[in-house]
Amino acid sequence: MLDLTEELSPAPVAPEWEDPALYWPRLSAATGHLPAPVAVIDREALRHNAMDLLVRAGGLPIRVASKSVRVRAVLDAVLALPGFQGILAFTLAEALWLAKTHDDIVLGYPTVDRAGLERLFADERAARRITLMVDDPAHLDLIDSVASAGSRPELRVAIDVDASLRSPVLGHIGVRRSGLFTPGEVAAFARQVVSRPGFRLVGLQMYDAQIAGQGDNAGPDAPLIRAVQARSRAELRERRAAVVTAVTEVAPLEFINGGGTGSLEFTGSDESLTEASAGSGLLGGHLFDGYRSFRPAPAAAFAFDVVRRPARDIATVLGGGWIASGPPVASRQPLPVWPQGLRTLPREAAGEVQTPLQGPAAVALGVGDRVWFRHTKSGEPAERVDSYHLVSADVVIDELPTYRGEGKAFL
Repeated sequence: MLDLTEELSPAPVAPEWEDPALYWPRLSAATGHLPAPVAVIDREALRHNAMDLLVRAGGLPIRVASKSVRVRAVLDAVLALPGFQGILAFTLAEALWLAKTHDDIVLGYPTVDRAGLERLFADERAARRITLMVDDPAHLDLIDSVASAGSRPELRVAIDVDASLRSPVLGHIGVRRSGLFTPGEVAAFARQVVSRPGFRLVGLQMYDAQIAGQGDNAGPDAPLIRAVQARSRAELRERRAAVVTAVTEVAPLEFINGGGTGSLEFTGSDESLTEASAGSGLLGGHLFDGYRSFRPAPAAAFAFDVVRRPARDIATVLGGGWIASGPPVASRQPLPVWPQGLRTLPREAAGEVQTPLQGPAAVALGVGDRVWFRHTKSGEPAERVDSYHLVSADVVIDELPTYRGEGKAFL
């Protein structure tokens, strides 16, 4: 059982993961008896990341984003820590599954899953535990088309609000989520929600992807990114306060959610919010290597074995193409981290069947040797493996099934 409430041993003066020559060989030693691909979670690194998220949030409760974890044992262990509360789920099917054991689940995205809605309507306990996300009257209409208000339980709903920056020069900066932007637009929609029988407005969500999901310390564009993010923080703080004021005049709210792993300091300082969201920072994908304010430990990693040597300075591993979602750019590739000095080939990159790796370290690799990788993100590798092996020190202490390992594939 994964327990993060107590450390297994005194924390070292310098975390071991800051010295690759110690960290990665230890994981190899712990998992050498396991066939590749092997995925691991280091318990001490995971605990460090969880504690770091709490510190960065400045006391604001953190709702755990399940899509960035996809391992129930990790969700349960993190939620047992004071300061974490509730789950931000990504599909209704997942929320219904988690609602069997968790009582505070917010669906982070609108759903048009009619079969899932029918299951929700038939389960009054799940209806009390799950909050649906809406940002369009069409969402309400679709729900009512499945079952009218008088024939189903009252549904908890939250409104998703666009937290992007609209720049007169650069245009839309952020992700394309909700169409609701101004306080007036959000308040008008809130009035529609509360006027509809069978719905209870309980929350707001405003996710600042242009801050939380964009590193500010990598590449030639870093100064521009920092300037845009500073402008976005100032604009969002003011607009979010106005949105909250406008909506609370329509209905009392249980929660106002914002932020993500990359913006916790900003989120924690925003007095308009009652909670933050975070998930990716728990496992520490290499996406976050490009941030100035924090750097999580590489708590999750996976390894492949060398199966051929096509050239003196090239070693090829079997598999490797665990590409992250998002734009098809190099940063979405898995990052070879041990041995150090390996890189993928420009014309092949990380392949589904094989990944050639080049560099000085490849010269010393032989058939059967192990290469460690980090994923860009955190939750997506769980769709590739049935379980993570939980490592503490140089020993595998548990095996944690992923959603996939429990027979679930939600999206």
